[in-house]
Amino acid sequence: MKKFRFIITLCLCSLFLAGNVQKRVIDDVNIATGFGMDKSNGQLHGSIMIPVFKADKSIENFTFTANGKIPRDLVSEMQKKASQPIVGGSLDIALFGKDLAREGIIQVLDVFLRDPTIGARLNLAVVDGKVDDIFKGNYGDRGNHEYLRQLLEQNMKIHNLPKSNLHFFLADFYEEGKDAYLPLLKKTQQDLVNIAGIALFKDEKLVDVLHENKLFYFKLLVDKHTEGSVMVKEVHGDASVKSIKSTHNLKIIKRNPYKFGFHIKIKGYLTEHQDGILKENEIKDIEKQLEKQIVKECTMMVEDFQKKEIDPIGFGHFAQTRTRNFDFNKWQENYKSAQFKITADVNIVQIGVVK
Repeated sequence: MKKFRFIITLCLCSLFLAGNVQKRVIDDVNIATGFGMDKSNGQLHGSIMIPVFKADKSIENFTFTANGKIPRDLVSEMQKKASQPIVGGSLDIALFGKDLAREGIIQVLDVFLRDPTIGARLNLAVVDGKVDDIFKGNYGDRGNHEYLRQLLEQNMKIHNLPKSNLHFFLADFYEEGKDAYLPLLKKTQQDLVNIAGIALFKDEKLVDVLHENKLFYFKLLVDKHTEGSVMVKEVHGDASVKSIKSTHNLKIIKRNPYKFGFHIKIKGYLTEHQDGILKENEIKDIEKQLEKQIVKECTMMVEDFQKKEIDPIGFGHFAQTRTRNFDFNKWQENYKSAQFKITADVNIVQIGVVK
């Protein structure tokens, strides 16, 4: 009898709870898949990308735009223009113009944090140009949001772009001793957007840009490669090393002043060489040259960050986790005088061009 009463009670609770769920029919709403924001004439200029599903299963793109002084004003203005409510549960990507990013983007991200329908895996990027120009491009029949999402995610997974999304950005932003970064996008053709580099932040503001030809080395320092690639220039000719897998290890060699040791290990395949075929002993020359290349480029990059007083690598956070009674008030001065010893170990698997 008790079991029967329990089942009846459970069914009634389920019925009442189901009645409280707000239902939305997909044809009766505008599903926002992309959000963008720029600065325009002293005001914020917002864009929301909406997919339009066609009978032939292709997807066209429609963009709502509005101007306002605060982010929530923009959404309200765009809602006034829409024949159906705009909902953000399928938001894939949020883009920010460089001018806006230089002034700070945390206020905009706060809007996302307060919306429970928006996930922490939301892709973020800074745009070199106008966000509207990217949203209004034509990138195939799967929808612009899908193209942009896949552009970022596949470059993070199998190329030289380090992992980044809303969760990673906010974790870096709120972490003492570490600065955030985001991908930088640039539209190069009507149907093509390019990864143009990395936007580097100090607190919430964009302060510097790392060019795309530095992405391989930057990812060695902040992430790990699973299928990266790099060109090696050595005496036997240019070589292409691909399918690179990398790991790194950071340690404190000494304090007062701080000296950090940063060891990078990579393994890859030699898939192409200018001379076509190499002897086995020449592989060692390419390995040594790539090690020198990595040490040089990474050292220059870290020292440049140090001069500009930004720390996307997170040396300050690492020092704090390894130092008793660590004082962040003194860290900025300690960071200016810190030294860095970067080493590399390269192992190339002999396939493809080796006879």
